[in-house]
Order: sequence, then C-alpha cells, then structure tokens
Amino acid sequence: MRNTPVAAFIAAVAIGLFILVNSAFVVRESQSAIVLRFGDPQTQHTSAGLKFKAPFVENHVYIDRRNRELDQDAIEVIVANQERLLVDAFARYRIADPLRFYQSVRSEQAGDDRMRTQVNQTVRRVLGEATVDEIVSGKRSELMHRIRELLGTSARQLGIEIIDVKIRRADLPPQNSQAVFSRMITERNQLAQQIRAQGNEEAQKITAQADREATEIRSKATEESEKLRGQADAERNAVFAAAYGKDPEFFAFYRSLLAYEEALKSGESTILLSPDSEFLRYLNSVKGRG
Repeated sequence: MRNTPVAAFIAAVAIGLFILVNSAFVVRESQSAIVLRFGDPQTQHTSAGLKFKAPFVENHVYIDRRNRELDQDAIEVIVANQERLLVDAFARYRIADPLRFYQSVRSEQAGDDRMRTQVNQTVRRVLGEATVDEIVSGKRSELMHRIRELLGTSARQLGIEIIDVKIRRADLPPQNSQAVFSRMITERNQLAQQIRAQGNEEAQKITAQADREATEIRSKATEESEKLRGQADAERNAVFAAAYGKDPEFFAFYRSLLAYEEALKSGESTILLSPDSEFLRYLNSVKGRG
C-alpha cells in the first residue's frame, strides 16, 4: 500500500508525457505546418518553433516553404504559322499560402502534378499565338513575361507563387527541320533580291539626279563663260577701236606683226607670196630702210 501514491504519480507523469508528446510538435525554418482535426484543416503555422495541437483529435502535416523547381519533358507546340516546335520549359515556384495549398491539392506531389499541367497548358496557349521567329528570337522575352503572368494568376488560386518561368530550348522536330530550313533560305534569298532591286532603283534615281544637276551646272557655267567671253571680246574690241582711232598706222603695224607671228610658225605648210605682196609691206619697208 505504501507504493500506491508513487505508482499513481509515475502513472500521472507518464500520461502527462504521453499527452505532451501527442500535442507538441516543432516547425523548422524551412517548413510550414497545417493542423488537421479529423482530416479537416484548422490552422496553419508559418513561423518556426514549438507548436501545440489538441492531442488525439488533431494531427499535423508539414509543407516545404523552400523554392521548388519543376522540370519536365519537352512538349510539342503548334505555333501560329502551323509549325510544330519541341519546347523545353521549366518553372520555379514556392508555396506562399500553405493552408490554401493544402485545401486545393493536399500534397506537394499533387501540387507538382497540377503545376506541371498548368505550365504545359499556358505554354501551349501563349506560344500558339506566336510565330517561330518570334519564339526563337524576336519576342521571346515578351512571350515569357506573358506566360509568367498567366501562370501566376492560376497558381495563386492554389496558394502558389511563381518565381520564374524559362524556355530552355525551342527546336523544330527533326522531320520538319530541313523543310523549314530550306523555306527560310528561299525567303531570305527573296528578301535579299528585293533589297538589291530597291537599292539598284535608288542608285539609278541618285545617278539620274546627279547627272541632271551636273548638266545644269555645266550649262550654267558655259552660259556664264560665254557672257564673260563676250564681255572680254567687247572690251578688247573697244580697246582696239580706241587704239586704231588714236594711231591707225601703229594699229595696222601691230596687227601685221600678229599675222606674221601666226603665218611664220614652224610647221609643214608652205606659203608662196610675191615680193611686192601687201602682206609683206612692213617687212619690205624695213628692208628698204636698211
């Protein structure tokens, strides 16, 4: 009978420890916890530390708060110009609202599966409205922004925050690559021919304009030179006339000297003149004086 109080105390301590063990749990920094009562979510704990729940009637599940990377196999997408592309995309996300996430999908694996489906649907939807050139180079960043925006809207309904979405590769299926490559070569050649034709046409316009301007410049220069030549001839004639009026004999002598200089130039021509020719009168006069 002496051991009865001790045994009762030990039993009470054991029961207390058992209840404590079943009511306390620890939440780590990288986790959130959802408290369930008969499987129905009651509360969530997003801060780390020691937490408590009602023993026996409540239990808890942990939700990983770290970033998750969703990798998947390449999917085939039919783009706007009816070409087929094999697109390799991946997404990174985190569970921002653990309670909503658990209420929506129940488990992290189910969440991955749901996100994988939504990524595929969103990629097909956005890229299906674009061409191959836009996906490969032209508007790739805009398309990625659009995918992330749409995916973020649907993911928030699951308590998920989208961190990033990327397209690592976008390739043509092997059976279509050669045909598309040949078509692209043809299109580029046609574009090059068009550009060359436009360049030749522009060159001809520029050449014609330059020739027209050059002709106008030469015409104006010729006209101006003729005016100047006419003015010079008029001035020269005026000078000659004035000189002739002052001393006709000297003027005649000067003109004869110019004629002698022109006629007596060295060359193959021969001039036959009589000694008493009027053309030689000044030379004869010089001879007579001698």
